[in-house]
Amino acid sequence: MNLLMCPVCREALALEGKTWRCKSNHSYDIAKQGYVNLHVVQHKHSKNPGDTPESVRARRSFLSAGFYAPLQQAVVAKIRELRIENLLDIGCGEGYYTNAMESEAIQVVGVDIAKTAVQVAAKFNQNVTWVVGTGAVLPVLSETIDLCTSLFSPIPEAEILRVLKPSGYLMVVTPGPQHLYKMREALFEEVKAHEPHKFVAQLSEHFELIDESLIQAPLVLNQNDLKCLIAMTPYAYKAKPERREQLEQVEKFELSAEFQIYILKKKS
Repeated sequence: MNLLMCPVCREALALEGKTWRCKSNHSYDIAKQGYVNLHVVQHKHSKNPGDTPESVRARRSFLSAGFYAPLQQAVVAKIRELRIENLLDIGCGEGYYTNAMESEAIQVVGVDIAKTAVQVAAKFNQNVTWVVGTGAVLPVLSETIDLCTSLFSPIPEAEILRVLKPSGYLMVVTPGPQHLYKMREALFEEVKAHEPHKFVAQLSEHFELIDESLIQAPLVLNQNDLKCLIAMTPYAYKAKPERREQLEQVEKFELSAEFQIYILKKKS
């Protein structure tokens, strides 16, 4: 079953050779890296939206070293319990989590606004349908998805409700209250605990919370890994340059990562 939708006319896309095409004859070629770009000009707000190449490289390096493996494993275990067929990962980035999810679903679509990230993702796994696209118009047909996942990514609620089947699920992963607290203390004058539960409140009209868990991962980072962690977070550009430089001089840094996982069910 084809899941992709033409972002221009919203008709179903069918794959013909190396091209996705709709009934209105809008066509989108699969790039040599193995992804399709469905982020059309009229939906763009900047020339190169999404994460910078530096941020993508840093995340690839940090995640492939296994520091966030406890979260990856927990996410996969939760998906296994849901016994789903079609999965849409919103904000898939360079594919670290999406690749692991792929074993638990029949079809997986990974979508991200950052072309540089999707290019990296597509190089490593051809079993996922990788798409450059925007959450404002998810390039997926209505009521075809069993589970939408959003890990540290935006939650376009109206579009998620559209693409989910009537009994579909939404998984949200967001920083836990104490996530990277020690690093944030080093980078900023004032630090507050994250408030993950606000997402549940915001989604409560259309989604029912059915499961929540907190995953913790103690980290011991060398200088290079610490630099990658800083570079892959929004703190990289929010912190004062001198504070960032000072922290990047540290040769061994111990801190804790904390992740909040919510599973919500679409209300009928």
